[in-house]
Amino acid sequence: MKALILVDIQHDFLPGGALAVAQGDEVIAPANRLQGDYDLVIATQDWHPADHKSFASNHPGKVPFEHIDLQGLDQVLWPDHCIQGSFGASFSEKLDTASIEAIFRKGMDPQIDSYSGFFDNGRKKATGMADYLKGRGINEVHVCGLAADYCVYYTAKDALDLGFKAAILDYATKPIDASNYESIKQDFVARGGVIF
Repeated sequence: MKALILVDIQHDFLPGGALAVAQGDEVIAPANRLQGDYDLVIATQDWHPADHKSFASNHPGKVPFEHIDLQGLDQVLWPDHCIQGSFGASFSEKLDTASIEAIFRKGMDPQIDSYSGFFDNGRKKATGMADYLKGRGINEVHVCGLAADYCVYYTAKDALDLGFKAAILDYATKPIDASNYESIKQDFVARGGVIF
C-alpha cells in the first residue's frame, strides 16, 4: 500500500510568500495529478506560533539565514512564516485538497523547529504520522511539495528510518538551495531511498 505525502504546499512557501521557494508553484499541478494514483493521500502543514525561536525576528540583532544553536541543534533563522491561522500558513487554493485524508501540523513548539512531518528536529516528539500510516497498512511513501532540501528531504529520510520504502518525487518538489539539493539527493539514495 502506497501513500502520497504532500509537504507544506502553503502560501508562505510559494512565490510572493514570506519564505518563497523559487518556482514553488510548479509543484501544485503534478501534486494534483498524482493523487489518484495512491491508496492514501496525506499532507503536512507548517504551523508556527508567532514567538517561534526559528524566526530571526525573535532574536534581536540576528537576520534571516544566520545560524544559531537552539536546544543543542544547529538552527537556520528564518523569516517569520506560516504563523498559525495566517493566510501564509494556509494551503494554496490551487491545491486539490479533496483527497487529503489527514493533515499533520508541525513546528508548533516554539522551542524547536520541525522540518520532518514525522518528528521535531530533535526527535523528542512525534506528530503521529508514522502510526497513522502504519495503521492504514502503508508500507511505501512518496513525498513531494516544499521545500525539497528541507521538509521534503527530512520527511522522506525519516520515513526510511521508520521502515517505510520511500521516494522523493523530484518533478513535484523545488529546493531553496538547488546546489545543496544535489548532494541531499545523493545522500537519500545512499540511505536506500529512491528519486523519481
